[in-house]
Order: sequence, then structure tokens, then C-alpha cells
Amino acid sequence: MQYTVMIVEDNAEIRGIVTKYLDAEGYIPLFAKDGFEALALFAQRLVHLVLLDVMMPGIDGFEVLRELRKISDVPVILLTARQEETDRLNGFDCGADDYVVKPFSLKELMKRVNALIRRVYHDADGIVYRYRDLSLHTRAMKLYKGDAEISITAAEYALLDAMFRHPGQVLSREQLIELAFGSRYEGYDRNIDSYIKRIRQKIEDDPKNPQILITKYGAGYRFGGAEK
Repeated sequence: MQYTVMIVEDNAEIRGIVTKYLDAEGYIPLFAKDGFEALALFAQRLVHLVLLDVMMPGIDGFEVLRELRKISDVPVILLTARQEETDRLNGFDCGADDYVVKPFSLKELMKRVNALIRRVYHDADGIVYRYRDLSLHTRAMKLYKGDAEISITAAEYALLDAMFRHPGQVLSREQLIELAFGSRYEGYDRNIDSYIKRIRQKIEDDPKNPQILITKYGAGYRFGGAEK
């Protein structure tokens, strides 16, 4: 299977050559020119690993990493020209998985990417949850309807994972937030409604008349199964 790797780098030359190496290694490359663009893309696409430059205009890599860690445990390798120990420790404190100092060897960078991908996604499927013609593959973080893959974001995956694990149970917004995101979630409870709407558009035959993801007014949402 192919994994999507996002490179967040304001230097166009570095961005371009890393993208070529990722493509040659069989990854799906995705790039962002700054932190704001990276966070916007991450909310829209399913990303398996992030290569994140520290020194960028607008918001730096440390701040981007802190924002990512509020919603996702996606593996992150920091790229930086800083060599001081305090900077490396700051990166790990923010949740980085690895750290590469510029100028770096592209072959070494790809070996680090490959090693981290293998460690995190060592089983291509992991647990596979199924309901009707839907299947959620936990290691690959992929959703299928029949044999067709459905594109989902990291946040949508987290919510689906929570719901597949509790079929037929009515879950409030607060319960969904705790199950999907834990204490790192800092959004509004009502944001869950927007995620649910987008998920319905992807999994229901008729999103206006949902048969899988049901609203229980005043209580929350029920995913499939017999109500508990």
C-alpha cells in the first residue's frame, strides 16, 4: 500500500527535491509552503507522516507540531538547521518522533522515513472493523466501502474508529471527543456535528436519510448495530 507523506518547508528547492525522493520511494508526496497551509491540508487529507521544517515564516514548526498533537498522533520528523540540544529537546517535548539537522543526506532522510513508517504501520491492516459493506483498517487508517477506498481525514478517522468500537451505542458529543481525541481536543463540541455531516456524505447512500450513523436528538449519535 502507499502512504502519504507531507513535507512542510518554505524553501522551494528543498521542497522539490524531497518530493522527488518521496515519489521515488513509492510514497504519495504532499507539500505545504508554511505552517498555516500545512494545518489546513492536514484537516482535509489523510497523512501518514509529516516532515516538518522548524524555521518558517508565520508560525514555526514547533507551534505547528503542538497544533497537530491536539488532534493526531501522526509520526513527525523535524527538519532544522539548529543543532543545539535545547532545540532538539524542545522538539521532542512538543511530540516529535525524530529530528534531522540541515544540511541532511536525502538518502539518510528516506531511511528514517522508511524506518518510522515500518515501526508505526508495521501491520498493513491491524484490526479491521466491519459493518455492512464498510471496513475500517486501523493500521493503514483507511476506510473502504466494498472494495472502494473512501478518502478520510485524520479527524474523521479518529471519530470512525471510536464509533466502530462502540456499535449500537448512543454517544454524546463529549463522549465522542474523549474516545476520539482525548484531552488534547481544544475545539468546540459543536464541531463534532460538522465532522458527522462530512462522514455521512461519505458512507451513507442517502445522507439526508441516514441508515448507518443515526442522530438521537438530545442524546448524541449512534453508529450501526442494535441500540444499547
